[in-house]
Amino acid sequence: MMITPVHRFRDIERKPEYLQPEKCVPPPSRASLETMWFIRDGCGIACAVVTWMLVFYADFVVLLVMLVPSRDYVYSVINGTLFNTLAFLALASHFRAMLTDPGAVPKGNATKEFIESLQLKPGQVVYKCPKCCSIKPDRAHHCSVCKRCIRKMDHHCPWVNNCVGENNQKYFVLFTMYIALISLHALIMVGFHFLYCFEEDWTKCSSFSPPTTVILLILLCFEALLFLIFTSVMFGTQVHSICTDETGIEQLKKEERRWAKKTKWMNMKAVFGHPFSIAWLSPFATPDQGKADPYQYVV
Repeated sequence: MMITPVHRFRDIERKPEYLQPEKCVPPPSRASLETMWFIRDGCGIACAVVTWMLVFYADFVVLLVMLVPSRDYVYSVINGTLFNTLAFLALASHFRAMLTDPGAVPKGNATKEFIESLQLKPGQVVYKCPKCCSIKPDRAHHCSVCKRCIRKMDHHCPWVNNCVGENNQKYFVLFTMYIALISLHALIMVGFHFLYCFEEDWTKCSSFSPPTTVILLILLCFEALLFLIFTSVMFGTQVHSICTDETGIEQLKKEERRWAKKTKWMNMKAVFGHPFSIAWLSPFATPDQGKADPYQYVV
């Protein structure tokens, strides 16, 4: 069998001297793993704040510029309720994606004592990440921003200030889906509002002056179109990644599949939970995926 660059790199890790357990500090206690997960990255925090501000701006324009001044009460109530429900679910999904441990491998567990406690059998292999000094499981990759190895890491997303990995991929997928839906909804409402204003007096179609109304609507239209395209592409990419059971990093590096192939339906259930229910669409439902203990690292 031809040895790929990935195999050559991992073969180096098999050498006992590569692990260098004496240079690693003891791993954190289990109690420390239960603290809230939050990445202190300036760029990521700024992007997350901007994301929330853009959603609030869209809500402001939809409510105060288009729906409140409308004379059609039923139209305003239905669209206002729908838009705010989707916006709430989008922000809740963003919150969960940002504050959920994506599947981090504890730092510094490649100590001599810890390796001995694994009671490895002859021929068993463990791999060490030289950057965070952790014994990493298969399909884990190191994130330079989180400074940790992440199980089934797909990519690091600054917009959620977190990695997208084994534990929070569901919330990231829901975030992209709900943002795409509110963007599409906003575009449709902007189109109808422009038609309404052209037919009626501009001073009656908004509580703001006509120039201000036009500027606010154009900005919302630009924002909605931009995020509709971006999040739709991300949503499709994530669904494809889930169905093929191949993360973005694995696709980029063209890593050879070393794990069992499953059906698309099984892969979807592994991320969103089993069985299929309305909980798949809820950012508050944590899927029971049967995650491995974070202290199991033997490949």
